[in-house]
Amino acid sequence: MLSVADNELLTRVGPGTPMGEMMRQYWVPALPSAEFPEADSPPKRMRLLGENLVMFRDTNGDVGCFKEACPHRGASLFFGRNEEAGLRCVYHGWKFDTTGACVDMPSEPAESNFKNKVRVKAYPARDVNHMVWVYMGPREVPPPFPMFEVNTLPPENVAPPAIMMEESNWFQNLEGDTDSNHLDYLHSRLDAFRWRLFGEEPLEGSRPGLFFTVWSDKMPRLDVRTTDYGVYYSARRKWDDEFNDRRPGDNTPYEWHRINQFIFPFHTMITGGNGVTLRSFVPLDDEWAMLITQRGSLTERLYFPDSASPTPLESSVGFVDRTSDPRTYFYTKANKHNDYKRDFDVERTQMVSGVPAIGNLQDRAMTELMSNEKGEVIYDRSHEHLGSLDIMCIAVRRQLLKAVKAFRDANTLPANVDDVRLDKVRPATVVLPEGANWVEDTKAIRSGDGGTGAAWEIKPLAYLDLVPGEPIEAGGGA
Repeated sequence: MLSVADNELLTRVGPGTPMGEMMRQYWVPALPSAEFPEADSPPKRMRLLGENLVMFRDTNGDVGCFKEACPHRGASLFFGRNEEAGLRCVYHGWKFDTTGACVDMPSEPAESNFKNKVRVKAYPARDVNHMVWVYMGPREVPPPFPMFEVNTLPPENVAPPAIMMEESNWFQNLEGDTDSNHLDYLHSRLDAFRWRLFGEEPLEGSRPGLFFTVWSDKMPRLDVRTTDYGVYYSARRKWDDEFNDRRPGDNTPYEWHRINQFIFPFHTMITGGNGVTLRSFVPLDDEWAMLITQRGSLTERLYFPDSASPTPLESSVGFVDRTSDPRTYFYTKANKHNDYKRDFDVERTQMVSGVPAIGNLQDRAMTELMSNEKGEVIYDRSHEHLGSLDIMCIAVRRQLLKAVKAFRDANTLPANVDDVRLDKVRPATVVLPEGANWVEDTKAIRSGDGGTGAAWEIKPLAYLDLVPGEPIEAGGGA
């Protein structure tokens, strides 16, 4: 459990809060590039870290990000006219370029230089690989741009972001990604669940997709490693050869490792598919957050602007009709107000949970009803009872608390604010001989600089052509 004070420290992100100010030292993903489809397109309201913002693409194609309130008398710049390389407030005509400079003030005398003394609060924005990031911190020159592989791959090798609005505090959403054990329960096929708990062997084998894979080991063994950029861990289970991949004559006892990453301040990388992925739990404020997922391929084109297809969320559950309120952006029609469209027939016959196994919908059903005594969707962790399989959650909390206290008390920042090479990490799915040194054996494939392919298949690493040089030996003993 956490103390109430530490829980508040972790969860509050508004201006002036320690966590909010630490997050502002980083570049923050905000909205997809597609929200600003052309120069002088309509501005969009946004909310990040408790601040109301307006974003737009100007005549030159540059993205601007302002505090929503006009510095004249506080009118909303969302209603401004986006034209001629600036956003003009329609209340009194003051106009600002993307740097925040006032470039026209028609309501003042022609000879006045007052416009040179007024600026709107503007945050630098960068449009990279179909995603707009903003820097909300105090530096005149922002820190280096993050070197996550989804930012450094060619644009055509990166898919447009998939986004889901989440109606709870950012941290309880993120903690699902640091908890491997709930995969055995919440996301499981019902027959696989009953096999693990009651020994009732399934009649049907594994199907493609992690949620539909069958395994017998109900108790993953966790090994957690802290780093300068955050935490990574292996959740190790017995390998059941779910897809009959074992080679003839190979009698080696193997273990399946799911190696996932947490990267300061709110990013995760979890295993699940071919390629590289970044998941960012970006707070709008203390009670709303976006899960932004970007996927990249090391070998294939993923971006097809002339034949865009809906995301699985859009095609399966859909989004509510959007208003200009950012909380309606990417908000699924299945949500806590209709029990996430829980299907009891599916729950009786197919899956442990009848909530659709799409995106983070099942996780949201678990986290969006957690609240504190004030009714805020911020769980009070002083009431919880942690078990032995919560050690990754504990490690992430400790790392974040250590980082935010060092920033609050000594103005010391996590290393990956400025050393963005630390962002070049990956998750990995690997099957290794029982007792293998998983940290050493996966060193290259956990690095974006390792010169390897992505490790995502649940089959012995020795069978795969991923790591340059000598492969790991596949044993042949009993």
